[in-house]
Amino acid sequence: MSDRTGPGFLDTVFDRTLGNLRTVWRDIASSARGVLSSAPKPDLAGDDIDRLRSQLRDCLDGRGGEVSARARAADLGRTYLALNATGRERFLHLLAEEFDIDRAAVNATWDRLRRARTDADRHATERALRRALEPARVKLLTQFNALPEGVKFLVDMRAELMNLTRNDDTLAPLEQDLKALLASWFDIGFLEVKRITWESPAALLEKLMAYEAVHEIRGWTDLKNRLEADRRCFAYFHPRMPDEPLIFVEVALTRGMAGDVQSLLDESAPVGDPAQADTAIFYSISNCQRGLAGISFGDFLIKRVVDVLAAELPHLKIYATLSPIPGFRAWLDKRLAEEGDDLLTAAERRPIEALPLKIASPKLGALITVPGWPRDEAMAQALKAPLMRLAARFVLNEKGGNGRALDSVAHFHLTNGARVERLNWQADLSAKGLQQSCGMMINFLYRLAEIEDNHEAYRGEGRIAAASAISKLAKS
Repeated sequence: MSDRTGPGFLDTVFDRTLGNLRTVWRDIASSARGVLSSAPKPDLAGDDIDRLRSQLRDCLDGRGGEVSARARAADLGRTYLALNATGRERFLHLLAEEFDIDRAAVNATWDRLRRARTDADRHATERALRRALEPARVKLLTQFNALPEGVKFLVDMRAELMNLTRNDDTLAPLEQDLKALLASWFDIGFLEVKRITWESPAALLEKLMAYEAVHEIRGWTDLKNRLEADRRCFAYFHPRMPDEPLIFVEVALTRGMAGDVQSLLDESAPVGDPAQADTAIFYSISNCQRGLAGISFGDFLIKRVVDVLAAELPHLKIYATLSPIPGFRAWLDKRLAEEGDDLLTAAERRPIEALPLKIASPKLGALITVPGWPRDEAMAQALKAPLMRLAARFVLNEKGGNGRALDSVAHFHLTNGARVERLNWQADLSAKGLQQSCGMMINFLYRLAEIEDNHEAYRGEGRIAAASAISKLAKS
């Protein structure tokens, strides 16, 4: 196996999957006489939109048996896959605008319901009203469930819709219909937690590398290090997407609570003995399917993984994360633009002003943009106190309009019942870590006996459970 070398690696992984899908669906479409259609122009121009409209209506007609219905759905999917971005947008607009609710039928059924005199008539008309309120496009989308990779196809379609709806409200009802459909299919009861190891299929390991969103996996050697004996990796899978992880978590088994990610990702470090570990550190949690955004199952994953680890390694005493603070730098830049170094205390400003720099008036906002500032011992020491205090304030005190923690990662773990345990200085000195949080990371602690109380306090009152040291820091 060759090392990962950049975007081309990702393109190869996904293009291979797409190519296999086109082949399988072509074979299914050709299984029923008269179903296989000619490929449209990539931008769905000219008469192709009329042919697509006929295809969609044929799928709704339901003529023939199960084989014919499956073949028509596969043919429709082939049509979509053959299109470029412009063609797919036109496809989705047709689905959204011409295969919506039949409002005339809804009005007529509602009138019948108001005139109903008996319970039997009322119940029958209510059922008819429920059917009338379901857009025709939902029936079309549901047909993909019977196809190989059909659910994955719809997940990716929703991801594309989410991008388009940012600037096009007419597609929003279609996106919401698809989200509701996927939410019913991806109920937590249908999902299975599986451990991923170095012996897992290569295609799955490639996807792990492609989907990692927190700490980039640099190549096969890096991946192997993350799957060694002192590590664990678990993912959720859906039975209709058995080869596609939905979300995965990477765990390091350590002695004590880890305070920096550099040591966890050090490929030259000796492999630890899981039997000697007393702590499980969740250091990366990545959602793999953007089309499932808003359909939450990450909290259940953590709880399930804790159960699995506790059964396998009963000597583990501590379950904690080593988490990024992705919103901190953006918040800090905004506050510095508004207040400048008035954001700092007098005691914090003095070491900064005393730095031996060729800057007339050193400012925090300028210093954190200096390349390599964490490696300058004097500069790092001068910046530590204000950055640590402001990071603690950001995590514990800054809230969004709905009362939730402003930082998305903090909100995720606090919702799951964790408490803010420790703020770590120079914990992630990668370019991404410095850009997001000036290199700091947080340990969120999962104390099993406190999870429910912490969850209820945060969701009900917006109260954040935190260790006394970080609470004191946030108030200083």
